[in-house]
Parts: sequence; C-alpha cells; structure tokens
Amino acid sequence: MAAALETKGLIKRFGGLVATDNVSFKLEQGARHALIGPNGAGKTTFINLLTGVLTPTSGQILLEGEDITRLRPELRVQRGLARTFQINQLFPAMTPLETLGLAVSERLGGGRDWWRVIGSKREIVDEIVEIAQRFRLTDVLDERTSNLAYGKQRLLEIAVAFACRPRVLLLDEPAAGVPEAERHELLATVAALPRDVSVLLIEHDMDLVFSFADRISVLVNGALFTEGSVEEVSTDPRVRAVYLGESVDE
Repeated sequence: MAAALETKGLIKRFGGLVATDNVSFKLEQGARHALIGPNGAGKTTFINLLTGVLTPTSGQILLEGEDITRLRPELRVQRGLARTFQINQLFPAMTPLETLGLAVSERLGGGRDWWRVIGSKREIVDEIVEIAQRFRLTDVLDERTSNLAYGKQRLLEIAVAFACRPRVLLLDEPAAGVPEAERHELLATVAALPRDVSVLLIEHDMDLVFSFADRISVLVNGALFTEGSVEEVSTDPRVRAVYLGESVDE
C-alpha cells in the first residue's frame, strides 16, 4: 500500500537560500505524525510545498502514490489533501453554520448557490450537524465567528478542513494562541479525529505533540534531522540540543 503522503528528494531554493534541503518523508496511512523543529527550520515552507502554495525546485510529492508535484492547490484539495493555517483564515462576519455550509456545498459543487443548497438537501444538513458535533460547535452555530472564543475559532478552522473530506490533513500549529483554559477541548477533539484520515501535525506545543503523535520527524535548517517514535525522539540528546537548546555531553 502506498504511503498517504510522500516526498522524494524535495528541494526548494530562494536564490542562494536552501529552505528545503533534499527532504524524503513518508506519512503512512492512518498515521498521527508530528513535524517539529526550531524557529526557522523550514516547517511552513515544507507544508507550503506539500499543499502547492510553493513549487519545489526539484523532487517529487506523492499523494497515495499519485504524483501531485505540479498540481494546483485546489486540485490537491479535491484529491484529498487539506490543511489549516497558523493564523486562521475564517470569515469573521459569518456564523459557523454558514461557514460549514459553504465548505460542504463547495465540495459538492454548490458554489455560489450554497445557501439554497443547504436548505434543499437533507444530507447536507445532516453532514453539517455531524461535523458541528464532532468539533464541539453545536452551541455556537449561530454566533458570528468574530465573537467566538479563539479556541472555538481554531476548532472551526479544523472543521472546515475536515468538511473537505480529506484523506490527508495537515494541521499547522492548531494550538497557537489558544488560551490554556480552552486547550483541553482542542486537544481532545484533535485526538478523536477518525483513523481513516492520516494527519501531519506541525506544532511547537510539545504537550500536544506527545499526546497526539505516534511518530515524530525533526526538521533543522530545512533538512530532515531525525525521526522515530515519540520515545525515541523525546529522549534523543541531539534533538534536545537543537530544539531545546541543551548541550550534549561528549
């Protein structure tokens, strides 16, 4: 069986700067995989390459064995690759109900007439309700997004990505900016994502990484530094040195 997502020798140069340095990476089917690294390691560049925001200088990107290296971002979404962003990309004046309705209708080809489609098709209403329940949004469905607690906004953004019915979901720092009091709900919801969706988590919050991931890759200076199980990576003194700034005893 092909990996859910794979890169082969991925390189991205900006002039003389190598931002992604020959990265060969595999996200296995059903995986809970975390990508970590210090600031400036190239994590966001790597995600932008995976999603088509950036075009690699060389190398390949495979989605379930299909070469998507030159595919436009929206076509990658249609093929089952969705993402969230470090800073949410929501419409502040819309409610979660409207936002989820738009996402589901767009996936089904409703486009401009999404508000009519919602009311005329029971299966869309049922799907919106199911997603709202999964992401703990039922109590705020009719509130303006701008009025939601930030933790709820992050949950809504993940819910929108989930509404695309991805087979691969990339979560770019979902806990960023979420107050401590709201983190438990977000952590529990992310942990409960279905196993038929392979998840790559990019995160600085190591509590979230250790509670979620079954495998961790470490990116340093644009290159894959090491990878392994949570225990292997968390106890590796080289990782502690580059990521936590600790010295390694000779």
